[in-house]
Amino acid sequence: MSIWNFFRAAGNQRSRLGRRGERYAARWLRRRGFRILRRNLSVGKDEADLLARDPDGVTLVIVEVKTRRSSNPPPELAITRHKQQHLTQLAARVLKQKRFQDCAIRFDV
Repeated sequence: MSIWNFFRAAGNQRSRLGRRGERYAARWLRRRGFRILRRNLSVGKDEADLLARDPDGVTLVIVEVKTRRSSNPPPELAITRHKQQHLTQLAARVLKQKRFQDCAIRFDV
């Protein structure tokens, strides 16, 4: 196997693991009363894995899923300051939409 095929295969495995993690997170949230509004929400260069409505019916939740094979280091440490800025910009754009103007918003990892 060439070195390029090795890296391509590793990337495909990470991609599959990530998609599986996102499906699991969406199912976990639905079972707890959340309503999944969008998957892979993208506005310009800003992206989040899930947009959900909290069971309280008022709060929007922007969910960033980080799936790892191991919990060391914790996946939430992968949310860099740069990613936080993009999530904040995404939230501002979402809240400008008329149907979300009266909503509170939070971020879950």
